[in-house]
Amino acid sequence: MIKIKPFLIAGLLLTGFTLSATAQIGEARSNFSVGVNGGVNLNSVSFTPTIKQNSLMGITGGLTARYISEKYFAMICGAQVELNFSQRGWDQLFEIPGENGDMVEDPTQIYTRKMSYIDIPFLAHLAFGNERGLQFFIHAGPQIGFLIGESEKIEGVNMNKLNDTQKAVYGTKIQNKFDYGITGGGGVELRTKKAGSFIVEGRYYFALSDFYKTTKKDYFARAAHGTISIKLTYLFDLKK
Repeated sequence: MIKIKPFLIAGLLLTGFTLSATAQIGEARSNFSVGVNGGVNLNSVSFTPTIKQNSLMGITGGLTARYISEKYFAMICGAQVELNFSQRGWDQLFEIPGENGDMVEDPTQIYTRKMSYIDIPFLAHLAFGNERGLQFFIHAGPQIGFLIGESEKIEGVNMNKLNDTQKAVYGTKIQNKFDYGITGGGGVELRTKKAGSFIVEGRYYFALSDFYKTTKKDYFARAAHGTISIKLTYLFDLKK
């Protein structure tokens, strides 16, 4: 039952946003835009049992398509889909006793796992502001991803001092290459008459799937991505 609750929450959120974005009860619009996006990911992984980590930075970028269907009072409603390349993974935090007896980071030991995905988010788009000018918006919806590559970097690690949790990931290939979850965020958009739209956005992705097997006989009970993305997008209108 524990794993059912995130699906129910995601389903309710998606249903609510979709109804808001598609119900034709406001002023109809038919604005279709396409463009490109790019930015950075700040990645971590939720492990159970836990593994201490630093944020791992990666890149993200790809193609964006958006359709604005209506304006309902002050709210501009639509839907957006993207096809992105996205770098995820984790950077393990090693600690040693410091001068005062406190645990401090040991920079001589390095373990990072980088994972490359093709991501496809399906987003409800709700914006507030001028149709030509400055807008504030929120995005929310499901996201799927497909693992296309992975790599490990190990330097200076004393394998004899690793605990069982750390040993469980070293050299272990990703077992589930299909990834899915929910994503959402918000930002600011400047819509111009002739030059297109310029967008700054922050977004968070919460994976509902695990990339390692998590049955009772497996070591991990959870191994899932959590990613903060900061990105820029440029769109131009194909249909106004």
